[in-house]
Amino acid sequence: MTLSRKTPGHLSPLDPRIGAWRSFLIAHARIQRLLDEELRAEHDLSLAEYDVLLQLAEAPDRHLRMHQIADQVVLSRSGVTRLIDRLVADGAVERTHCASDARGAEAVLTAAGLDRLREASRTHLRGISDHFLEVIPPDELETVGRAMDAVLVAFGPHSTPEDRRTG
Repeated sequence: MTLSRKTPGHLSPLDPRIGAWRSFLIAHARIQRLLDEELRAEHDLSLAEYDVLLQLAEAPDRHLRMHQIADQVVLSRSGVTRLIDRLVADGAVERTHCASDARGAEAVLTAAGLDRLREASRTHLRGISDHFLEVIPPDELETVGRAMDAVLVAFGPHSTPEDRRTG
């Protein structure tokens, strides 16, 4: 099949629907970069570190197993390990053994980590407002939300490409 041939379910580079997809990808990348730059400049905290602290703050008893963090923040297990190591060195997180599985490790949010998250949240929420919410016309924001919810529902909360193929 050539790239320019249109068949049901297949997109060509000339298909007008590609424009919406590319706009989404570029906007997402630019907003993430801006949010990351702001958190680093104001709090010496990366967006990925902020995301881990947020996941831990929202978890029961403020702790998660390492694989749960990897699933929720879309990082590799080795990437999560390095990220957690940085947060442990900063005193924001402690690493403990899992009570239900001695082989497993958990990350636990410390009081200092929660304070750091709360401080950084002001910057992060301001960035979300400035770079996303304020640029979408108010009458279109609900449509964007419904569209993203539809994508999430279609694939489940933590599905992977492998889950969808074997489904």
